[in-house]
Amino acid sequence: MLVILILSILLLLYGVVGVILSFMTFQGGRDTKKILFPYKVPSIIVGVVLFIFSTIITKIDPQDAGVLITPGGVDDNELHTGWHVVMPWNHVVMMDKTVWVYTCANATKDAKDKPDAEAIWAPTKDGIKMGFDVSVSWKIEADNASWIYANISENDGGISGRYYWLEENVIRPKLKSAMALTVSNYSPIEAYSVKRQEIQDNILQRMRKEVKGYHLIVDQVDMREVFYNPQYESAINSKKLAEQEVLRLVEVTRQREEELKQSSIEKDISIQRAEGEAKALQIKGNSITNNPNIIQLEWINKWDGSLPQYMMGNGQGVMINLKDK
Repeated sequence: MLVILILSILLLLYGVVGVILSFMTFQGGRDTKKILFPYKVPSIIVGVVLFIFSTIITKIDPQDAGVLITPGGVDDNELHTGWHVVMPWNHVVMMDKTVWVYTCANATKDAKDKPDAEAIWAPTKDGIKMGFDVSVSWKIEADNASWIYANISENDGGISGRYYWLEENVIRPKLKSAMALTVSNYSPIEAYSVKRQEIQDNILQRMRKEVKGYHLIVDQVDMREVFYNPQYESAINSKKLAEQEVLRLVEVTRQREEELKQSSIEKDISIQRAEGEAKALQIKGNSITNNPNIIQLEWINKWDGSLPQYMMGNGQGVMINLKDK
């Protein structure tokens, strides 16, 4: 439209200059004027048409919804993507219909440094409060942009002021309420891990119902992080450490019991082996006592056929070296 407006102005200037010069006398006469400005009247007509066209035609981009402001107030019929004829006594305000993301986070840098966008705390069914980093993706209903424009204040923030107002006064309070009502049905461990997706889906459904009266659409709720308060987390860590210590002591006790059992078994084996050896010696000694010739029998059984180097005499203490003979 800007190009059309510039073109219309140039045509008007061309035509007006031609008309003015037509009433003036200069060297070259009437023929020179005709050569320089042959279409002064048509250019004026075309310029006026284009100028009017540029002022009454409004283009609505795909990202916006147009709100028509008339002398009588805000028109209820929104202008959607495309070209629209708007009378000069009316004007159009563009309302962003794209997705906005509002984040409640424990770290302010993740929340765009908004002081009121800290993490949301909600109690579980055990009465333990837990913190949640949450992001809500939302947008306005394009077919009700005029209602939002007429009923939501800009709050001295320009056209985006309405959106900031909606985030702080609708999205956040409704999110806190939905989380409190939902998380209260779950235990801390469920909220922390096993039921997070279910909790997230339930919050999304509650949010969609809660913001419907403001003509807002909630596309998604993301629970990015869940955490305990420092005192409770410290207590949990202490409990976990105690449980680990108990398990360690149980394991040590079990190992020692196994060692004692093994030692007892080895002791029993040693005792039984010693008793067996003693019994064998006793039996052998009794055999020798009762039958002295058993020694000679043992000597014969162990003789390898070679003569002995020494032989004892008849008990007289005489030893003969048979090897040198």
